[in-house]
Amino acid sequence: MTDNLTNRRLRAGKLPPDLLASFLDDLGTPDKRVLLGPGVGEDAAFISFGSTTLIAKSDPITFATDRIGWYAIQVNANDIAASGGIPKWFLATLLLPENEPASTAKQIFEQLYMAAEELGITLIGGHTEVTVGLPRPIIAGTMLGEAAPSETVSTSGATSGDDVILTMGIAIEGTAIIARESKSRLIDAGLSEIEIEKAAGLLDSPGISVVTAARIATATGQVTAMHDPTEGGIAGAVEEMALASNTGITVDADRVKVLPETRRICEALDLDPWGLISSGALLITCRPAGTQNILEALSDDGISATAIGTVTEFAPGSGTGPGNGENQSMRLQRIVGGIAGPLPRFDRDEIARLYGADN
Repeated sequence: MTDNLTNRRLRAGKLPPDLLASFLDDLGTPDKRVLLGPGVGEDAAFISFGSTTLIAKSDPITFATDRIGWYAIQVNANDIAASGGIPKWFLATLLLPENEPASTAKQIFEQLYMAAEELGITLIGGHTEVTVGLPRPIIAGTMLGEAAPSETVSTSGATSGDDVILTMGIAIEGTAIIARESKSRLIDAGLSEIEIEKAAGLLDSPGISVVTAARIATATGQVTAMHDPTEGGIAGAVEEMALASNTGITVDADRVKVLPETRRICEALDLDPWGLISSGALLITCRPAGTQNILEALSDDGISATAIGTVTEFAPGSGTGPGNGENQSMRLQRIVGGIAGPLPRFDRDEIARLYGADN
C-alpha cells in the first residue's frame, strides 16, 4: 500500500474520493459528543452541546486572488447553512508571500470585515504569517455555527426515492473567478470586455452565497439532505452525496441550469461546466411530497430552483467503493435528450486543470 501511494502523484484540487476514504477508514471519533465526524461528502462536523448542536467547518481559498477574504467567509458560511445551521463565528489563517505589500493584508482584512457584516458573523481570531515559498496569498478559515439538534442536515441523509433539487445554476463561482483572474486570456479567446464584465459580476449577482436558500429550504421541514457544490462542480457534488448516503443518483441534464456567461467562457476555454467549481448552487434532496413546497418557498424569495433528478437505490454488494469507474457509472447517471449514460467524472476540478502546471 505504501509503495502504491509513493508512486501515486497528486495534482492540484481535492484528494480523490477513494484516497480520502482510505485515510478516513481507521479514524475513530471516541468523543461521544461528536454526532457527525469526517467522511467523504460531509463538509461539516456536528458536536452536541445539549440543546444546541455546534457545527464546525474549515475551507481554504486557493484558486482566487481577488477578494479572497470575502470568498473565505462566504464559502465557509455556505457549508454551515447547508448543514441546517446558522453561521456565527469565524477564524481566519492568512498566509502571505515574502515581500508582499502590506496593503494586501489590509485589503484582505477589509474583505473579511465586509463579508462578516453582510452575514452577521463575528470574527473571533485566527493567525497571520508571512510564509516562504508562496506564489500568492492563501487564506484558510474555520466557521462555527449552531442549530437545534432536530434541524441539522447531513449529506448522508438522502434516501432512495427522494427528489433532487438544484438552486440557481452550476459553475457560477468558476465563471466569476475565471473572468476576474484571466481577462487577457478570455479576450484572446474571443470574448468581449462586456461579456467578461458580466461574467465577473456573477460573484455578486446571483452571487455565491447559499445561506438564504439553505435557511428557506430547511424551514419547510421537508429536506432530507443538502450539499454545497464547490470544487469538483455539480458532478463531484452529486458523487459525494451518493457516496455519503450510500445511494445512486440520476440527473436530467436538460433541467440543469447553465447561465449564458458560463456557457460562453466554458466553450471559449474548452471547459466542462459540470466539473467547474460551483459555489452559488445548492443541492437539496427531499421526499417527492415536499418538492413543490420547497420550490415555492424558494421562489417566493426570488431564488430559482428546479427538480433535476432522483435518488436511487444502490446495493452494497454491487461495489460502493469510491473510485471504481464501472460501479460509479452504474451508480451515477445523467440523462441527456432522454438518453441515459454515466454522469461525467473529473480527475480534478476544471479550474484546477485550467490553472494547473501541466496546462
